[in-house]
Amino acid sequence: MQKLKILPSIITALTALTLTSCSTTTAEQYEATALTSYSWQVKYANNLTSQPQPRIEIFANTSVLNRNGLKPAGAVVGPDDRGLWWPTLPPRPSIDEVEQRKRPQEEVGKPELIKDVKYKLTYGVGNTQNTLPTNYDVYRQVVKAYPQRTPLELTLGVNDNSVEKAEPVTK
Repeated sequence: MQKLKILPSIITALTALTLTSCSTTTAEQYEATALTSYSWQVKYANNLTSQPQPRIEIFANTSVLNRNGLKPAGAVVGPDDRGLWWPTLPPRPSIDEVEQRKRPQEEVGKPELIKDVKYKLTYGVGNTQNTLPTNYDVYRQVVKAYPQRTPLELTLGVNDNSVEKAEPVTK
C-alpha cells in the first residue's frame, strides 16, 4: 500500500522534469563573447587555516571583452591556448591597502591574482534577441562558424536559462 502513495509523487516529479528539460533552436544571427579578467583578491579571517569561509576582498581588476574570437581593443596577451585574449595585469595591492581593510582580530592572507572567464551567447530568432550564459565549447563553435555565418542549432539548458551546446546546421 505504501508504494501506491509514492507513485503520484514520482509521476509529478517526472512531469516537472520533462517540462523543464532542454530545448533547441536554430540561430542565423549570433555573437559569442568571453569576458576575460584578472583580479587581485585577499582573504581575511580570524583563523585562515581553520575558518572554512574566509572574507574575501577584491582589489584592482582589469578585463577585456572577446567577441567571436577576434582580437579586442585593449588586449595585450594572447591569444592563449584556448584562443582567448587577456588584458594587462592590474596593479598588485600594497601592504597599506591590504591592512586598511583588515578588521580587528583578523589574519590577512597573501594577495592572489585570480584569472576568470565568463562566456555569453547573444542570438536572434525572428525579432527576438536573447543573451544567455554559455561555456567554452559553445564559444569555440561560434568562433569557427562566425566567419561564414553558418546557422547554428543551439541546445538550451534547463528552463532555457543557458546555452549548453551549439552545432552547425548541415543542409
